[in-house]
Amino acid sequence: MFLLPEALKARGKEIAEGFVGSLNMGAGQFCTNPGLVIAVEGPELDAFVEAAGAGVKGSAGQTMLTPGIHDAYQQGMGRLASHDKVTEVARGQAGETAHPCQAGLFVTQADAFLSDPTLQEEVFGSTSLVIACADDQEVARVAAQLEGQLTITLQMDDADLATAKQLMPTLERKAGRILANGWPTGVEVCHAMVHGGPYPATSDSRTTSVGSAAIFRFLRPVCYQALPEGLLPEAIRDGNPAGVSRLVDGKRE
Repeated sequence: MFLLPEALKARGKEIAEGFVGSLNMGAGQFCTNPGLVIAVEGPELDAFVEAAGAGVKGSAGQTMLTPGIHDAYQQGMGRLASHDKVTEVARGQAGETAHPCQAGLFVTQADAFLSDPTLQEEVFGSTSLVIACADDQEVARVAAQLEGQLTITLQMDDADLATAKQLMPTLERKAGRILANGWPTGVEVCHAMVHGGPYPATSDSRTTSVGSAAIFRFLRPVCYQALPEGLLPEAIRDGNPAGVSRLVDGKRE
């Protein structure tokens, strides 16, 4: 999630509230969880971190799906907490159920993020890392070094349009879905949805796992050459007896 300057200035606390809600959804066990927050450092980002930290502290511990997921989450959170270039902002309530997820919020500087690939590793659960950048140029460098993502979110106002335009050529190559002023954990099953992206977001970025194009993940093309009508599937016989929408010589019929 990229917090652009004018949006951060105008509604940073509101964004923080929505961010914590998205972060905590389902104990953070969504592959579109906002695990990285990128912004230019300053009082506006400090206010966002303070508001988000307060939200995290009030977050109840939620049960994770399996002991294995919980163990991996604990290791990931521990990796951030023990990193000498990472500051812990807040932790949520510990929870009393089996393998609970305790939410977490951490902050690091862009130079540390850029120099240490382990800080890009996903923590699957309700933990997020804020990356504080010196200026827009450093934001662009962080964007360029990101691995493939399922989603990238721009929190922006109209006055941020020029900044967003500078980022877009990079973001289009980093993610399968780019959204503005929303939350990546809302995935609609529709024709336009792309739930995939460059590796390691998915192993094959040509298809999606949500949306109508997902069917192509389960299909394999077969060519029927010079076969008699009786051997052809009904859908591709002359006269289109099945009445399906199809391409003939590249034209829709």
